Amino acid sequence: MRRAGGVCDRDPFALPRSRDRTVPVGLRARIGHRHARTTFATTAFYAQTTVLHAQTTVFYAQTKLSGGWWFDHCLDPQQQPVLTAQNASLPPLTLKWWLGLQRSAGEPKTEEVIQKMFQVISSPLPDWKPQKTRCRKCAVVGNSGNLLGSKHGPLIDSHTSVIRMNKATTSGFEEDVGNRTTHHLIYPESAVDLRPGVHLVLLPFKLRDLQWVASALTTGEIKTTYMRVKERIQADKDKVIVVNPTFFKYTHDRWTERHGRYPSTGMLAIVFSLHVCDEVSVFGYGADHLGNWHHYWENNKLAGAFRRTGVHNGDFEMQVIEKLAAAGKIKLHKR
Repeated sequence: MRRAGGVCDRDPFALPRSRDRTVPVGLRARIGHRHARTTFATTAFYAQTTVLHAQTTVFYAQTKLSGGWWFDHCLDPQQQPVLTAQNASLPPLTLKWWLGLQRSAGEPKTEEVIQKMFQVISSPLPDWKPQKTRCRKCAVVGNSGNLLGSKHGPLIDSHTSVIRMNKATTSGFEEDVGNRTTHHLIYPESAVDLRPGVHLVLLPFKLRDLQWVASALTTGEIKTTYMRVKERIQADKDKVIVVNPTFFKYTHDRWTERHGRYPSTGMLAIVFSLHVCDEVSVFGYGADHLGNWHHYWENNKLAGAFRRTGVHNGDFEMQVIEKLAAAGKIKLHKR
């Protein structure tokens, strides 16, 4: 700590003073020479520091432009994308946010619903985690009309895992969208029957979705959510994966930056893949070559309903996807 009037307050370059305020000429010359050398060295030091600061600024600017800084800020490797019997206790803030997305009256306790669900489906093994002994290449296939005429089918099918979503169909579109499916992301309102061996990946936007998946694989007692849904679904109970609601909030907070009420299925699929795959290729996202937003199996190409739901911000999400591609974190395939 500096003390007033102490040694630390003295000017190190001040000439020594005696009672008669005179200094021998030789001593004054030596002091002046030393002062000059010190001043030169100090000036050189600050010049070098300025250059280093400029180089550092350029480095951080390049890093930020390359997406490395942004990606590292968004990605949390500690996130657990899959809900298991072991991590089923949700943080209070997450639980409050998630239950508020699509609330329904008379909801039971969350812990009881999750416990009953895992009595029907198996709690996933840690096989979904990336491992050093393998390279899992994933194709995330969206439903955009820009897939038509792309001839991406063989490339999509060549991946280790092929992830599709909602009401995606391959029949009649194999040349452009492929035929293989290893994981299919759905929620009750978008559910379809799955072929044997395909993982059902449930996106639970509300508590009733967890009740529905248990019901749809057994009794079929749940027939409605906020609309009529499939009472039963053809899927392997031992291959069901439920996305963790905590992962929803993480995607909403970090990746889509709270644009929209919550992330879309397509955005969740990409962020999910970043956590469980070693390489991620993305197909079928965004508008077609004419600028229209529609599903590739739709006839009404100008509908664009899924882009303007008011729930998701499709334009912002597409910016995030393109930013990931520019940073080299995903391969974005367009027609």
